[in-house]
Amino acid sequence: MTQVIDATGLVMGRLSSSVARSLLKDEKLEIAIVNAEKCIVSGSRKMVMTQFLGKMELNHPRKGPHYPRMPDKILKRTIRGMLPYQQSRGRDALKRVKVYLGVPTEFKGSKMETCENARNKGLEHYIELGEVARILGVNLKGV
Repeated sequence: MTQVIDATGLVMGRLSSSVARSLLKDEKLEIAIVNAEKCIVSGSRKMVMTQFLGKMELNHPRKGPHYPRMPDKILKRTIRGMLPYQQSRGRDALKRVKVYLGVPTEFKGSKMETCENARNKGLEHYIELGEVARILGVNLKGV
């Protein structure tokens, strides 16, 4: 049973916590998140980019820690941070999450759900995850 979630306009942290909670609750549930680049990060543009660029400056290119730059990888790492991924049930839950840029052909005709508690309810200051990735140096022209 695969649940397809459209991340367009959803707040990244709220979406991640909701997905992590449902993965831990149901052991047979698989979740596919589409349109990861249209997910939003709350906060002013300057504050959000200061945090992301600060993480990039902390690491060493060969030694790590390695932070992702692609929007789908950023979202999956955020979900990982809300799971007990160093335990077996957290690792199993993380394997059941797939995050995609855009909508893949296998999900084009399927019914897409949304998380109501992750909706943007009047946030004025936010930035899309795709824009964060572009500033970090990712080319998303084809998406």
